[in-house]
Amino acid sequence: MDLPSAWLEPIVRVQTLSDTGSPVIPDRYIKPLFQRPSFNTQSNNQNIPIIDLYELKNGCATAQKAVMDQISIACREWGFFQVVNHGISDELVDGAREVWKEFFHQPMEVKQDYANTPKTYEGYGSRLGIQKGAILDWSDYFFLHYLPSKLKNHKKWPSQPPFLRDVTEEYSKEIVRLGKDLLRVFSINLGLQEDYLQGAFGVDDIGACLRVNFYPKCPQPDLTLGLSSHSDPGGMTFLLPDEHVSGLQVRKGDEWITVKPARHAIIVNIGDQIQVLTNGIYKSVEHRVIVNPDKERVSLAYFFNPKSDVLIKPATELVTSTKPALYEPMTFDEYRLFIRTKGPQGKSQVESLKCS
Repeated sequence: MDLPSAWLEPIVRVQTLSDTGSPVIPDRYIKPLFQRPSFNTQSNNQNIPIIDLYELKNGCATAQKAVMDQISIACREWGFFQVVNHGISDELVDGAREVWKEFFHQPMEVKQDYANTPKTYEGYGSRLGIQKGAILDWSDYFFLHYLPSKLKNHKKWPSQPPFLRDVTEEYSKEIVRLGKDLLRVFSINLGLQEDYLQGAFGVDDIGACLRVNFYPKCPQPDLTLGLSSHSDPGGMTFLLPDEHVSGLQVRKGDEWITVKPARHAIIVNIGDQIQVLTNGIYKSVEHRVIVNPDKERVSLAYFFNPKSDVLIKPATELVTSTKPALYEPMTFDEYRLFIRTKGPQGKSQVESLKCS
């Protein structure tokens, strides 16, 4: 299926709607009752695991094993965890977040120069999915490619603020390093060859792309979402959250846990492709974003993905007579068409791959 080269409906910038100061949101953003956010105070004391990676690089074998065990438990039981002492400098973490916040406060005509289309989603956007009449999310974003190198084009990255391209390039290199390190840990924890998952992703010919999310103030946060419930279609996601305004919620059983970011932490979550490769041992988990009536919010979601045309299927070593392959093979290119056409819709995509 080819995606259209233009949006089928006029695009409205959510930031513009917020800036009008209207006390009500347009009907296009009002979610059905069952999709509206809950602000459950009972789960306020819960959080996703926080894992210190320092000993992974600097500790003895026993200390390294202890960190790897924490990662294994988080991947199996949560599908989400935060990492600290991850090797990315505090200055770079803060700089990446701040420079993109500055971009979203550039004049609208500057941002509009980078307006995207559903063909590739690259650039400045305000919706996911192309279905006419769909209920929309309360957010704008900027999407760009970093890997493979043939897709990276600095001219498609904002030229303002002046240091945005350099900071984004440096941050991207660090995220790719972290992604490779964690794929190695995952492989060892699963009893596979340490380079197995990196090879399944395409060795060095992988995909890496960034979506910077901007969630403007919302006068009716109880009626809408900044991002609807979904699991990430790719391999693994690295989220640099807003440390001052919470918004990410992760499903744990029947509850939604509001994530409380640790200082300078990177949030890691398992994507659908790793769920398939591990035959369901590691699970991608539904998550969503709530919005705030008084404060805007910025986050950077880095998607670390398999090569687009590599066939993704359960690892042979993880398929047994008692646990046969749970998922049908599919390339990542085929897989991500779902979210690009229909938008975020829970875990319906990965569930549809299950063998009958």
